[in-house]
Amino acid sequence: MTCLERIEQYLKQQGVRYEVLHHARAFTAQRIAQAEHIPGKMQVKVVMLRSGDRFFMAVLPAVAHVDVATFSKVVGKPCQLATEAEFKNLFPDSEIGAMPPLGSFYMLPIYADDLLEEDDQIVMQAGTHTESVRIAWDDYLRLERPTLAQISHRAYA
Repeated sequence: MTCLERIEQYLKQQGVRYEVLHHARAFTAQRIAQAEHIPGKMQVKVVMLRSGDRFFMAVLPAVAHVDVATFSKVVGKPCQLATEAEFKNLFPDSEIGAMPPLGSFYMLPIYADDLLEEDDQIVMQAGTHTESVRIAWDDYLRLERPTLAQISHRAYA
């Protein structure tokens, strides 16, 4: 089963309305937002951090950058950005860098930037660099129950 099929099955089981978006191959969240003609703050990206051998998902708008020091304070332990080599095996159903922000799929804690509260919907990658899924922010909160915090630099806001 592909990552997208898994996501669709999950959302259907939970009664969540969603839309699958197909776009030109893109490797950054901002390029995906451009390809989908949506605001960069609606497209979410996953940044992986680690503390020792524990991994964490930081979910942010495409236009934001994770603040590692602030993230460490929120988590309560020193964290650093994880390398693709360190986390690629955690996401066997996804292309590197295209994992969805679904910690429930991968048994990972999620920390979502509170800037995402500004929009009613989010668009997330679906395991490939050509497919995304749009869902309501409230549905995402209900399903994934992320810890909401200010975890990004605010220079652009």
